[in-house]
Amino acid sequence: MTTMTPTEAARLSLACLDLTSLNDADTEADIARLCERAQAPLGPVAAVCVWPRLAAFARSQLPAHIGVAAVANFPDGSTDVERAVRDTDEIVQAGAQEVDVVLPWRALQAGDEAAVAAVLRSVRRACEGLTLKVILESGELGASSDTTLITRASRLALAEGADFLKTSTGKTTRHASLSAAEAMLTAIASDALARERVGLKPSGGLRTVADVQPYLALVTQHLGSGALNPKRFRIGASSLYADIEAILASASSAPTGSTY
Repeated sequence: MTTMTPTEAARLSLACLDLTSLNDADTEADIARLCERAQAPLGPVAAVCVWPRLAAFARSQLPAHIGVAAVANFPDGSTDVERAVRDTDEIVQAGAQEVDVVLPWRALQAGDEAAVAAVLRSVRRACEGLTLKVILESGELGASSDTTLITRASRLALAEGADFLKTSTGKTTRHASLSAAEAMLTAIASDALARERVGLKPSGGLRTVADVQPYLALVTQHLGSGALNPKRFRIGASSLYADIEAILASASSAPTGSTY
């Protein structure tokens, strides 16, 4: 892959961004501002991501080409199947297109894979036809020296029909890492049913376009450059938007013929 310029990477990052607000006190006014930002003149984002209770409002504020995602079993990733399905049902009824569900990572750490599978299978059934992103909370599952549980979580999520593997909720102290992303991409690439379909969503701790570029390189390495689009790659890092905005604004004001 030819190295992207900052401007090229910023444009791709914008197109693949899930602009997110998951503050406990979020109101419709907060989400209205988020949705306005999602349609800024620089170009649309891929989706906005909100709480289930605000998904219907978000959908009412956006054109059809910008998706609405909402979170289930969030942020703790419990083994309560009824709760996870209740969240999912609310998202479906709201008219959203995407569900970001937290894998029960503590149960996985305890060796209870059956509980993990039960939650993911029930959520997948409850949102048939919608895009399902499974949040592994990879920072809690493994350090850079041991990605065994991240790989196992990835395989469980793929087996239960995940459309994306997502690194983190952004609610813990450890967020996305390149080692976790590589383990997740390796799991996708080695699965015959997933390698041409499933995508990656790094989330948490990505604040600049420069932070994103190594993930673009990893996706290209494992899935090919054809996976660098919103159907196979998303970014969950709303703080990144300011850097994208600055880079694209600078590029638009640069003299004709200059390279940025």
